[in-house]
Amino acid sequence: MEDQNILDLYFHRSEQAITETDRKYGGYCYTIAYNILGNREDSEESVSDTYMAAWNAIPPKRPDILSAFLAKLTRHISIDHWRKSSAKKRGGGEIVLALEELDNCIGAGGTEEALEQKELVRILNQFLQSLPDVERNVFLSRYWYLDPIDTIAAHTGFSRSKVASMLLRIRGRLRKVLTQEGYL
Repeated sequence: MEDQNILDLYFHRSEQAITETDRKYGGYCYTIAYNILGNREDSEESVSDTYMAAWNAIPPKRPDILSAFLAKLTRHISIDHWRKSSAKKRGGGEIVLALEELDNCIGAGGTEEALEQKELVRILNQFLQSLPDVERNVFLSRYWYLDPIDTIAAHTGFSRSKVASMLLRIRGRLRKVLTQEGYL
């Protein structure tokens, strides 16, 4: 079913909207949640919470790109779930590693707070638009979808070390841009 038809179902408050959303985007949302949580049950719960959040947000919102809207909801819900479950036991994992990598690039103040600032968002968007498609996809896979480096390597056909060095170079360029913009 086309996204516009799914959105129409939401606007008509038809429960079929959830069924169609799950049919079309269930795997996509689950992958995002699993990359963050690393646990089947928690990931499934985050996806269910995503559908509830979409139900509550549509209407009045009518997202231009339903997949991006669902990805954003899933990511935020999964990160919140991860924070709650790991508040007592701060450990390793991909989310910690990815956020630490960005913290080292962005600097003091913490990635979470910094990403909410409009100016930083503008700079990041400009930076991402300036990247070649391959580098942009690798960067977003790592820092938006929180994919492990091995998964990115498998999807791109690059070696693990090439992906790691590509990310290192991109973070270096981002740091330079942030410094030039007076952010660091």
